[in-house]
Amino acid sequence: MNEQQPLEDLQHIKRMMERSSRFISLSGLSGIAAGVCALAGAWFANNIIVESGGPSAYRDIVVHTMGVATLTDLMGHRLFQIAAFTFAAAFCLALLFTYLRSKKNNIPMWGSTAQRLMINVAVPMAAGGIYLFKQMQFGNYGLIAPGCLIFYGLALVNASKYTLGEIRYLGYCQLLLGIINCWFVGYGLYFWAMGFGVLHIIYGIVMWYRYEKGSGQ
Repeated sequence: MNEQQPLEDLQHIKRMMERSSRFISLSGLSGIAAGVCALAGAWFANNIIVESGGPSAYRDIVVHTMGVATLTDLMGHRLFQIAAFTFAAAFCLALLFTYLRSKKNNIPMWGSTAQRLMINVAVPMAAGGIYLFKQMQFGNYGLIAPGCLIFYGLALVNASKYTLGEIRYLGYCQLLLGIINCWFVGYGLYFWAMGFGVLHIIYGIVMWYRYEKGSGQ
């Protein structure tokens, strides 16, 4: 028993060091909330598409370059407003659940590890945002949905070394969906709903069950 004690102490120290170098307060409920918001946003967006001529009219726009203003002329700015509101709601809910879990774990929410995590998320997201904005200026709407999934997946993979390792697999799935979507241009709303909605909910449930269920955290 005494011979095993040093090994157990080393393993405990290793776990403590890994814990201090990773932001572990991400809540599974944050993923579930983000997924629900994404599905709700996709539902409202689909209603607008149906009212404006249906999916076939939408696909005609995003598949064929018909001018920069074509999409906004047909559907106004409602799709962009829904996207902005959905992102804001998902971000606020994720922030809330992360704050609550940080408080329960007695871990600072905005420590050095959280800052490194945000930087590693922000760099691919910012680069992707600039790229997609230029695509919109040129009227290449068909590349927006796959581009969002691809750059978001890259951000998750890039940030996974500073948080729970499972988030890397969520990033891989987002990347795969985005790449597949490149061959199904015009069906981006469905891929968005799958990636930002269904995958987030699945990820959130798995994380909650693995790290939070019955732990009081």
